[in-house]
Amino acid sequence: MAAILDTTEIIAPAPNRLAILARIVLGRPATIFAALVIAIFVVVAVLAPWIAPYNPLAQSILKINQGPSWTHWLGTDQFGRDVLSRMIYGSRNSLIFGLLSPALAAIVGTTLGVVAGYFGGAVDRVISRLVDLLLAFPELLLAIIIAAALGGGFWNVVAVLTVAFVPGFARVARAQTLAVKQEPYIEAAVAVGVSTPVIIFRHIVPNIAAPIVVLVTLWVASAIRLEASLSFLGLGTQPPNPSWGNIIRDGLNNLFGSPWPIIGAGFAITCVVLAFNLFGDAVRDALDPETAP
Repeated sequence: MAAILDTTEIIAPAPNRLAILARIVLGRPATIFAALVIAIFVVVAVLAPWIAPYNPLAQSILKINQGPSWTHWLGTDQFGRDVLSRMIYGSRNSLIFGLLSPALAAIVGTTLGVVAGYFGGAVDRVISRLVDLLLAFPELLLAIIIAAALGGGFWNVVAVLTVAFVPGFARVARAQTLAVKQEPYIEAAVAVGVSTPVIIFRHIVPNIAAPIVVLVTLWVASAIRLEASLSFLGLGTQPPNPSWGNIIRDGLNNLFGSPWPIIGAGFAITCVVLAFNLFGDAVRDALDPETAP
């Protein structure tokens, strides 16, 4: 009995992932700053109708290409629209696409990866060849091809960004599923007759969730960048609706008249992308078993 008690005293409790994540986030000044930047942009996007000083679509021939002032903090564009108001409303589109598309891609890609890894055989070969086909194209090029075929529009852009990110999630989910499927508890569940859906949703998905969450946090920044690129090329958010990408495009067409749309939108994209990258690195350090303490 004494030996048994000594053994139980040696066994340490499993680490709390949320506690590890909180310690890493709060222990790094850069990550704290990144979380604050993300929170500020999210609040601005949610409260845009109450924060924006002007209607982002309102034009005025008397206010064309005005410089920064107390009335218009970032000046006006070639149509007399307030640049700050357009940036505030543009943050809604950029953040919605940046958050929604990776989440949908994680659901679709994880489903494909788990099905391919668990069932194997012909199902695995078909899904793997489809994923390899999509991976043959860079994300931006694949997004441009699909966007050119589907056209603009909110859900079209969401579909474009989702398809661009699905292959990465599918590969990670498949690799993790192949590893988890060999574990003894999975073999025991199969031996006692547990149904396949129960095995997948109760035993496999929870054990491969950590790398999927890491990918979601890291690819939010990529989704924002891709959406801005598509809008800049005229394949994303369509004018006159504001988006950081088409604000930069409009500013480029009027560079010598007013450079403030390019400066403001470019600064916003840089801050948000950098903040999400820093936060994603913190999440990876917390959930990755190779780096987690």
